[in-house]
Amino acid sequence: MRGGTFSTRFVDPYLRLHRLVYERTDGRIGKHSMRVPALLLTTTGRRTGEPRTVGLTYCLDRGDVVVVASNGGSDRHPAWYHNIAADPRVTVRLGRRVVGGTARVATPEERAALWPAVNRSSRGFAPVVHRGVRGRYDVYQRHTDRELPVVIIRLDRPGE
Repeated sequence: MRGGTFSTRFVDPYLRLHRLVYERTDGRIGKHSMRVPALLLTTTGRRTGEPRTVGLTYCLDRGDVVVVASNGGSDRHPAWYHNIAADPRVTVRLGRRVVGGTARVATPEERAALWPAVNRSSRGFAPVVHRGVRGRYDVYQRHTDRELPVVIIRLDRPGE
């Protein structure tokens, strides 16, 4: 097991606060997290059937939302990833806009094509602090032996 506890100790409290502010302000505050585009993803709990919401950074690709199931570089997939495997229907909050969608794991070819964009969109200070990385997800990938899945969310479009 290579996954560290940095995320649990420092990042998780920030992410909970970010999600709370994003929800309570109806998306007026929170659409960026440390200058990175952020969304709220609501899945259906695979065990409880209850809605579960998490804040994630993202990028857009031809109208689809792209996120990474990084779990901060943990050796385990995040709970939301398991939830979409059980039920791919999701709700996404992008600022004040809330829209339904369908999530799926990118194929290996799609992942290879999307990784640079999603990694670049969430770069932060990672290239400055960590030699040889392009973004935060490269750093997280270094911390675990599992391949970090890229997830594509096809947003519902009116009339389809």
